[in-house]
Amino acid sequence: MHSKLVVLGGGPGGYAAAFLAADLGMEVTLVESQGALGGTCLLRGCIPSKALLHVAKVMDEVRHLQSEWGVSYGDPRVALETLRARKEKVISTLSGGLAQLAKKRGVTVIHARGSFENSTTLKLEGDHESIPAERTLTFEACVLACGSIPAMPGAFNVGTDRVMDSTGALALADIPETLLVIGGGYIGLEMGTVYANLGSKVSVVELADGLLPGADRDLVRPLERKLKPLFGDRIFLNTKVGSVGERGDKVEVAFEGPGKYGTEQYDRVLVSVGRRPATMGIGLENTQVKLDQRGFVMHDAQQRTDDPHILVIGDAAGEPMLAHKATHEGRLAIEVLAGHDVVFEKRAIPAVVFTDPEIAWAGLTEAEAKQQGRAVEVVTYPWAASGRAQALARPEGSTKWIVDPETERVLGCGIVGSGAGELIAEA
Repeated sequence: MHSKLVVLGGGPGGYAAAFLAADLGMEVTLVESQGALGGTCLLRGCIPSKALLHVAKVMDEVRHLQSEWGVSYGDPRVALETLRARKEKVISTLSGGLAQLAKKRGVTVIHARGSFENSTTLKLEGDHESIPAERTLTFEACVLACGSIPAMPGAFNVGTDRVMDSTGALALADIPETLLVIGGGYIGLEMGTVYANLGSKVSVVELADGLLPGADRDLVRPLERKLKPLFGDRIFLNTKVGSVGERGDKVEVAFEGPGKYGTEQYDRVLVSVGRRPATMGIGLENTQVKLDQRGFVMHDAQQRTDDPHILVIGDAAGEPMLAHKATHEGRLAIEVLAGHDVVFEKRAIPAVVFTDPEIAWAGLTEAEAKQQGRAVEVVTYPWAASGRAQALARPEGSTKWIVDPETERVLGCGIVGSGAGELIAEA
Protein backbone atom coordinates (compact mmCIF):
# COMPACT_ATOMS: atom_id res chain seq x y z
CA MET A 1 0.00 0.00 0.00
CA HIS A 2 1.23 3.50 -0.80
CA SER A 3 0.22 6.91 0.55
CA LYS A 4 1.76 10.26 -0.31
CA LEU A 5 1.59 11.30 3.36
CA VAL A 6 1.61 9.13 6.45
CA VAL A 7 1.00 10.37 9.98
CA LEU A 8 2.32 7.94 12.58
CA GLY A 9 0.32 8.47 15.75
CA GLY A 10 -3.32 9.45 16.28
CA GLY A 11 -3.05 11.83 19.23
CA PRO A 12 -3.86 15.57 19.27
CA GLY A 13 -0.88 16.36 17.06
CA GLY A 14 -1.33 13.42 14.71
CA TYR A 15 -5.02 13.76 13.98
CA ALA A 16 -4.73 17.56 13.70
CA ALA A 17 -2.01 17.07 11.08
CA ALA A 18 -3.99 14.42 9.22
CA PHE A 19 -7.19 16.47 9.20
CA LEU A 20 -5.48 19.62 7.90
CA ALA A 21 -3.64 17.62 5.25
CA ALA A 22 -6.93 16.17 4.04
CA ASP A 23 -8.54 19.62 4.05
CA LEU A 24 -5.70 20.81 1.80
CA GLY A 25 -6.34 17.99 -0.63
CA MET A 26 -3.45 15.73 0.33
CA GLU A 27 -3.69 11.94 0.25
CA VAL A 28 -3.12 10.99 3.88
CA THR A 29 -3.03 7.78 5.91
CA LEU A 30 -3.14 7.88 9.70
CA VAL A 31 -1.50 4.95 11.51
CA GLU A 32 -2.45 4.45 15.17
CA SER A 33 -1.47 1.49 17.34
CA GLN A 34 -4.47 1.79 19.67
CA GLY A 35 -7.94 0.70 18.65
CA ALA A 36 -9.20 4.28 18.86
CA LEU A 37 -7.99 7.75 17.95
CA GLY A 38 -7.11 10.34 20.57
CA GLY A 39 -3.68 9.37 21.87
CA THR A 40 -2.56 9.68 25.46
CA CYS A 41 -4.48 12.92 25.99
CA LEU A 42 -7.89 11.47 25.23
CA LEU A 43 -7.50 7.79 26.04
CA ARG A 44 -5.38 7.83 29.20
CA GLY A 45 -4.36 11.36 30.09
CA CYS A 46 -5.85 14.83 29.91
CA ILE A 47 -9.49 13.99 29.32
CA PRO A 48 -10.09 11.13 31.80
CA SER A 49 -8.07 12.96 34.44
CA LYS A 50 -10.17 16.11 33.99
CA ALA A 51 -13.36 14.06 34.26
CA LEU A 52 -12.17 12.66 37.59
CA LEU A 53 -10.90 16.05 38.75
CA HIS A 54 -14.38 17.46 38.13
CA VAL A 55 -15.83 14.89 40.53
CA ALA A 56 -13.11 15.64 43.08
CA LYS A 57 -13.77 19.37 42.83
CA VAL A 58 -17.51 18.95 43.35
CA MET A 59 -16.87 16.83 46.45
CA ASP A 60 -14.49 19.47 47.79
CA GLU A 61 -17.01 22.23 47.08
CA VAL A 62 -19.60 20.37 49.15
CA ARG A 63 -17.23 20.52 52.12
CA HIS A 64 -16.47 24.15 51.31
CA LEU A 65 -20.16 25.05 51.34
CA GLN A 66 -20.51 23.58 54.80
CA SER A 67 -17.46 25.28 56.31
CA GLU A 68 -17.87 28.69 54.64
CA TRP A 69 -21.61 29.04 54.00
CA GLY A 70 -23.34 26.75 56.48
CA VAL A 71 -24.93 24.61 53.76
CA SER A 72 -24.77 20.94 54.75
CA TYR A 73 -25.22 17.75 52.73
CA GLY A 74 -24.83 14.14 53.70
CA ASP A 75 -21.42 12.55 53.37
CA PRO A 76 -20.79 11.69 49.69
CA ARG A 77 -20.76 8.04 48.68
CA VAL A 78 -18.81 6.94 45.62
CA ALA A 79 -20.24 4.29 43.28
CA LEU A 80 -16.92 3.36 41.74
CA GLU A 81 -18.36 1.33 38.87
CA THR A 82 -20.63 4.22 37.84
CA LEU A 83 -17.73 6.66 38.06
CA ARG A 84 -15.55 4.46 35.86
CA ALA A 85 -18.38 3.98 33.36
CA ARG A 86 -18.93 7.73 33.07
CA LYS A 87 -15.21 8.30 32.48
CA GLU A 88 -15.15 5.63 29.76
CA LYS A 89 -18.26 7.10 28.14
CA VAL A 90 -16.55 10.48 27.84
CA ILE A 91 -13.55 8.82 26.19
CA SER A 92 -15.58 6.69 23.77
CA THR A 93 -17.81 9.61 22.77
CA LEU A 94 -14.89 11.87 21.90
CA SER A 95 -12.87 9.13 20.23
CA GLY A 96 -15.87 8.10 18.16
CA GLY A 97 -16.24 11.70 17.08
CA LEU A 98 -12.64 11.74 15.85
CA ALA A 99 -13.24 8.57 13.85
CA GLN A 100 -16.22 10.22 12.17
CA LEU A 101 -14.21 13.35 11.39
CA ALA A 102 -11.48 11.22 9.82
CA LYS A 103 -14.03 9.36 7.71
CA LYS A 104 -15.75 12.56 6.62
CA ARG A 105 -12.43 14.03 5.48
CA GLY A 106 -11.38 10.91 3.61
CA VAL A 107 -8.44 10.13 5.90
CA THR A 108 -7.46 6.47 5.68
CA VAL A 109 -7.04 5.15 9.24
CA ILE A 110 -5.00 2.01 9.91
CA HIS A 111 -4.96 0.63 13.44
CA ALA A 112 -1.54 -1.01 13.60
CA ARG A 113 1.82 -0.70 15.26
CA GLY A 114 4.00 1.04 12.71
CA SER A 115 7.80 0.83 12.61
CA PHE A 116 10.25 2.10 10.02
CA GLU A 117 11.87 -0.42 7.68
CA ASN A 118 13.58 2.51 5.95
CA SER A 119 13.01 6.21 5.39
CA THR A 120 9.97 5.66 3.17
CA THR A 121 8.46 2.38 4.39
CA LEU A 122 6.51 1.41 7.49
CA LYS A 123 6.03 -2.15 8.66
CA LEU A 124 2.54 -2.67 10.05
CA GLU A 125 1.93 -5.11 12.91
CA GLY A 126 -1.31 -6.18 14.55
CA ASP A 127 -4.53 -8.00 13.78
CA HIS A 128 -6.94 -5.15 13.01
CA GLU A 129 -9.01 -5.49 9.85
CA SER A 130 -7.75 -2.11 8.60
CA ILE A 131 -4.20 -3.46 8.07
CA PRO A 132 -3.50 -4.09 4.35
CA ALA A 133 -2.59 -7.63 3.28
CA GLU A 134 1.01 -6.72 2.38
CA ARG A 135 1.53 -5.29 5.91
CA THR A 136 3.72 -2.50 4.60
CA LEU A 137 3.00 1.13 3.86
CA THR A 138 5.23 3.23 1.62
CA PHE A 139 5.12 7.01 1.59
CA GLU A 140 6.73 10.18 0.30
CA ALA A 141 6.52 12.07 3.59
CA CYS A 142 5.82 11.06 7.18
CA VAL A 143 4.79 13.16 10.15
CA LEU A 144 6.05 11.34 13.24
CA ALA A 145 3.62 11.83 16.14
CA CYS A 146 4.47 8.84 18.32
CA GLY A 147 3.98 10.67 21.63
CA SER A 148 5.36 9.70 25.02
CA ILE A 149 4.93 7.15 27.78
CA PRO A 150 5.11 7.38 31.59
CA ALA A 151 8.64 7.11 32.95
CA MET A 152 9.04 4.12 35.29
CA PRO A 153 12.50 3.85 36.85
CA GLY A 154 13.68 0.26 37.12
CA ALA A 155 13.96 0.49 40.90
CA PHE A 156 10.22 1.19 41.13
CA ASN A 157 9.08 -1.43 38.62
CA VAL A 158 8.64 -4.32 41.05
CA GLY A 159 6.13 -6.37 39.06
CA THR A 160 2.93 -5.62 40.96
CA ASP A 161 -0.13 -3.63 39.90
CA ARG A 162 -0.07 -2.02 43.33
CA VAL A 163 2.71 0.17 41.90
CA MET A 164 0.98 2.25 39.22
CA ASP A 165 1.89 4.80 36.60
CA SER A 166 -0.59 7.49 35.55
CA THR A 167 -2.38 5.07 33.22
CA GLY A 168 -2.95 2.62 36.07
CA ALA A 169 -4.12 5.38 38.38
CA LEU A 170 -6.69 6.56 35.83
CA ALA A 171 -8.07 3.02 35.54
CA LEU A 172 -9.46 3.55 39.05
CA ALA A 173 -9.31 -0.13 40.04
CA ASP A 174 -10.17 0.78 43.64
CA ILE A 175 -9.92 3.54 46.21
CA PRO A 176 -6.97 2.42 48.33
CA GLU A 177 -6.96 3.26 52.00
CA THR A 178 -3.42 4.62 51.65
CA LEU A 179 -1.69 5.91 48.53
CA LEU A 180 1.83 7.23 48.09
CA VAL A 181 2.48 9.54 45.15
CA ILE A 182 6.14 9.57 44.10
CA GLY A 183 6.68 12.91 42.40
CA GLY A 184 5.14 16.28 43.22
CA GLY A 185 4.65 17.42 39.63
CA TYR A 186 1.36 18.17 37.94
CA ILE A 187 0.40 14.54 37.25
CA GLY A 188 1.11 13.46 40.81
CA LEU A 189 -0.77 16.37 42.36
CA GLU A 190 -3.77 16.05 40.05
CA MET A 191 -4.16 12.33 40.66
CA GLY A 192 -3.35 12.71 44.35
CA THR A 193 -6.13 15.28 44.60
CA VAL A 194 -8.58 12.90 42.92
CA TYR A 195 -7.80 9.97 45.21
CA ALA A 196 -7.74 12.13 48.35
CA ASN A 197 -11.19 13.54 47.61
CA LEU A 198 -12.49 10.04 46.85
CA GLY A 199 -11.35 8.91 50.29
CA SER A 200 -7.73 7.75 50.15
CA LYS A 201 -5.16 8.87 52.68
CA VAL A 202 -2.63 10.33 50.23
CA SER A 203 1.05 11.04 50.84
CA VAL A 204 3.35 12.84 48.39
CA VAL A 205 7.14 12.56 48.23
CA GLU A 206 9.19 14.99 46.15
CA LEU A 207 12.95 15.13 45.68
CA ALA A 208 13.00 18.91 45.22
CA ASP A 209 12.41 21.50 47.93
CA GLY A 210 8.91 22.35 46.72
CA LEU A 211 5.92 21.00 44.84
CA LEU A 212 5.68 21.58 41.09
CA PRO A 213 9.42 22.09 40.55
CA GLY A 214 9.99 24.63 37.81
CA ALA A 215 6.74 26.50 38.38
CA ASP A 216 6.74 30.03 39.81
CA ARG A 217 6.92 29.82 43.62
CA ASP A 218 4.48 32.72 43.98
CA LEU A 219 1.90 30.65 42.11
CA VAL A 220 2.65 27.42 43.95
CA ARG A 221 2.37 28.77 47.50
CA PRO A 222 -1.45 29.20 47.51
CA LEU A 223 -1.78 25.66 46.18
CA GLU A 224 0.52 24.31 48.88
CA ARG A 225 -1.64 25.99 51.54
CA LYS A 226 -4.80 24.51 50.01
CA LEU A 227 -3.30 21.02 49.84
CA LYS A 228 -2.31 20.91 53.51
CA PRO A 229 -5.82 20.11 54.80
CA LEU A 230 -6.17 17.51 52.03
CA PHE A 231 -2.83 15.74 52.48
CA GLY A 232 -2.14 16.73 56.08
CA ASP A 233 1.50 16.46 57.14
CA ARG A 234 2.15 13.81 54.49
CA ILE A 235 3.99 16.00 51.96
CA PHE A 236 7.64 14.96 52.14
CA LEU A 237 10.00 17.41 50.40
CA ASN A 238 13.75 17.10 49.83
CA THR A 239 13.22 13.37 50.12
CA LYS A 240 14.41 10.51 47.93
CA VAL A 241 12.71 7.14 47.54
CA GLY A 242 15.48 4.62 48.14
CA SER A 243 13.58 1.46 47.33
CA VAL A 244 10.13 0.04 46.62
CA GLY A 245 9.15 -3.55 47.35
CA GLU A 246 6.07 -5.72 47.67
CA ARG A 247 5.30 -6.97 51.17
CA GLY A 248 2.26 -9.21 51.15
CA ASP A 249 -0.71 -7.09 50.14
CA LYS A 250 1.21 -3.86 50.78
CA VAL A 251 3.99 -1.89 49.10
CA GLU A 252 6.92 -1.02 51.34
CA VAL A 253 8.79 2.18 50.54
CA ALA A 254 12.11 3.34 51.99
CA PHE A 255 12.59 7.10 52.33
CA GLU A 256 15.88 8.97 52.53
CA GLY A 257 15.79 12.64 53.40
CA PRO A 258 14.94 15.36 55.88
CA GLY A 259 11.27 15.26 54.88
CA LYS A 260 10.96 11.61 55.88
CA TYR A 261 13.37 8.83 56.75
CA GLY A 262 12.80 5.10 57.20
CA THR A 263 10.20 2.75 55.73
CA GLU A 264 6.43 2.80 55.50
CA GLN A 265 3.83 0.58 53.85
CA TYR A 266 1.04 1.65 51.50
CA ASP A 267 -1.86 -0.05 49.74
CA ARG A 268 -0.85 1.49 46.42
CA VAL A 269 1.95 3.64 45.02
CA LEU A 270 1.64 6.02 42.08
CA VAL A 271 4.92 6.71 40.28
CA SER A 272 4.64 10.10 38.57
CA VAL A 273 8.21 11.15 37.85
CA GLY A 274 7.61 12.44 34.34
CA ARG A 275 7.26 11.06 30.84
CA ARG A 276 9.69 10.02 28.13
CA PRO A 277 9.36 10.09 24.34
CA ALA A 278 8.07 6.87 22.78
CA THR A 279 10.85 6.82 20.19
CA MET A 280 12.41 3.47 21.08
CA GLY A 281 11.48 0.32 19.18
CA ILE A 282 9.91 1.98 16.15
CA GLY A 283 12.81 1.51 13.75
CA LEU A 284 14.18 5.05 13.72
CA GLU A 285 17.66 3.53 13.47
CA ASN A 286 16.67 2.47 9.95
CA THR A 287 16.20 6.12 8.97
CA GLN A 288 18.37 9.23 9.11
CA VAL A 289 16.46 10.57 12.11
CA LYS A 290 18.67 11.53 15.06
CA LEU A 291 17.76 11.47 18.75
CA ASP A 292 19.18 13.54 21.58
CA GLN A 293 20.41 12.05 24.86
CA ARG A 294 16.89 11.98 26.31
CA GLY A 295 15.36 10.25 23.30
CA PHE A 296 13.69 13.30 21.75
CA VAL A 297 13.83 13.61 17.97
CA MET A 298 16.15 16.39 16.80
CA HIS A 299 14.52 18.83 14.38
CA ASP A 300 14.57 22.38 13.07
CA ALA A 301 12.06 25.21 13.50
CA GLN A 302 9.89 23.71 10.74
CA GLN A 303 9.69 20.31 12.50
CA ARG A 304 12.00 18.76 9.87
CA THR A 305 14.29 15.98 11.07
CA ASP A 306 17.66 14.96 9.61
CA ASP A 307 15.73 12.61 7.34
CA PRO A 308 14.28 14.54 4.36
CA HIS A 309 11.18 12.33 4.36
CA ILE A 310 10.27 12.68 8.06
CA LEU A 311 8.96 15.53 10.22
CA VAL A 312 8.28 15.25 13.94
CA ILE A 313 5.66 16.83 16.20
CA GLY A 314 4.30 16.58 19.73
CA ASP A 315 5.90 14.95 22.74
CA ALA A 316 8.52 13.18 20.61
CA ALA A 317 9.71 16.60 19.39
CA GLY A 318 10.59 17.83 22.89
CA GLU A 319 9.19 19.71 25.83
CA PRO A 320 6.81 21.03 26.84
CA MET A 321 4.77 17.84 26.46
CA LEU A 322 1.38 19.46 25.97
CA ALA A 323 -1.51 18.45 23.74
CA HIS A 324 -2.17 21.95 22.39
CA LYS A 325 1.51 22.37 21.56
CA ALA A 326 1.34 19.09 19.61
CA THR A 327 -1.75 20.30 17.74
CA HIS A 328 -0.01 23.53 16.76
CA GLU A 329 3.10 21.66 15.62
CA GLY A 330 0.96 19.21 13.65
CA ARG A 331 -0.74 21.94 11.69
CA LEU A 332 2.56 23.74 11.16
CA ALA A 333 4.20 20.58 9.79
CA ILE A 334 1.44 20.23 7.20
CA GLU A 335 1.79 23.89 6.23
CA VAL A 336 5.51 23.28 5.72
CA LEU A 337 4.76 20.29 3.49
CA ALA A 338 2.30 22.47 1.58
CA GLY A 339 5.11 24.91 0.82
CA HIS A 340 4.36 27.67 3.31
CA ASP A 341 7.25 29.58 4.88
CA VAL A 342 6.35 29.08 8.54
CA VAL A 343 8.36 28.32 11.68
CA PHE A 344 7.45 27.29 15.21
CA GLU A 345 7.94 29.85 17.97
CA LYS A 346 7.27 28.78 21.55
CA ARG A 347 7.39 32.12 23.31
CA ALA A 348 3.98 31.86 24.93
CA ILE A 349 2.72 28.28 25.16
CA PRO A 350 0.14 28.24 27.96
CA ALA A 351 0.38 25.54 30.61
CA VAL A 352 -2.25 24.64 33.19
CA VAL A 353 -2.13 22.52 36.33
CA PHE A 354 -5.69 21.37 37.07
CA THR A 355 -5.41 21.20 40.83
CA ASP A 356 -7.62 23.26 43.12
CA PRO A 357 -6.73 26.09 42.93
CA GLU A 358 -5.62 25.83 39.32
CA ILE A 359 -2.26 27.23 38.23
CA ALA A 360 -1.68 28.57 34.72
CA TRP A 361 1.08 30.49 33.01
CA ALA A 362 2.23 31.61 29.58
CA GLY A 363 5.28 33.40 28.26
CA LEU A 364 8.31 34.50 30.27
CA THR A 365 8.46 33.72 33.98
CA GLU A 366 10.25 35.80 36.60
CA ALA A 367 12.81 33.02 37.14
CA GLU A 368 13.51 32.78 33.41
CA ALA A 369 14.01 36.54 33.23
CA LYS A 370 16.59 36.34 36.02
CA GLN A 371 18.38 33.47 34.28
CA GLN A 372 18.55 35.54 31.09
CA GLY A 373 19.72 38.62 32.97
CA ARG A 374 16.74 40.49 31.63
CA ALA A 375 15.33 43.48 33.49
CA VAL A 376 11.60 43.12 34.03
CA GLU A 377 8.86 44.71 36.09
CA VAL A 378 6.76 42.29 38.15
CA VAL A 379 3.17 43.32 38.82
CA THR A 380 1.03 41.18 41.13
CA TYR A 381 -2.71 41.53 41.69
CA PRO A 382 -4.00 39.64 44.75
CA TRP A 383 -7.47 38.21 44.37
CA ALA A 384 -8.27 39.26 47.93
CA ALA A 385 -9.13 42.59 46.25
CA SER A 386 -11.47 40.91 43.75
CA GLY A 387 -15.18 41.17 44.44
CA ARG A 388 -15.85 38.01 42.44
CA ALA A 389 -13.24 36.01 44.37
CA GLN A 390 -14.57 37.25 47.71
CA ALA A 391 -18.14 36.47 46.70
CA LEU A 392 -17.08 32.90 45.93
CA ALA A 393 -15.07 32.70 49.17
CA ARG A 394 -12.01 31.89 47.07
CA PRO A 395 -9.72 34.90 47.61
CA GLU A 396 -6.47 32.90 47.77
CA GLY A 397 -5.56 33.48 44.12
CA SER A 398 -3.44 36.08 42.39
CA THR A 399 -2.41 37.24 38.93
CA LYS A 400 1.23 37.97 38.16
CA TRP A 401 2.42 39.96 35.15
CA ILE A 402 5.96 40.08 33.78
CA VAL A 403 6.40 43.37 31.92
CA ASP A 404 9.18 44.99 29.90
CA PRO A 405 9.89 48.20 31.90
CA GLU A 406 10.87 50.19 28.81
CA THR A 407 8.10 49.26 26.38
CA GLU A 408 5.46 48.15 28.93
CA ARG A 409 4.97 45.09 26.76
CA VAL A 410 3.60 42.05 28.57
CA LEU A 411 6.22 39.28 28.42
CA GLY A 412 4.53 36.70 30.61
CA CYS A 413 1.59 36.01 32.86
CA GLY A 414 0.95 33.61 35.72
CA ILE A 415 -2.35 32.96 37.46
CA VAL A 416 -3.27 30.90 40.50
CA GLY A 417 -6.88 30.56 41.56
CA SER A 418 -10.25 29.15 40.66
CA GLY A 419 -10.66 29.11 36.86
CA ALA A 420 -7.03 30.01 36.12
CA GLY A 421 -7.07 27.60 33.18
CA GLU A 422 -9.77 29.65 31.46
CA LEU A 423 -8.39 33.04 32.49
CA ILE A 424 -4.93 32.42 31.01
CA ALA A 425 -6.53 32.63 27.56
CA GLU A 426 -7.18 36.32 28.27
CA ALA A 427 -3.48 37.00 28.81
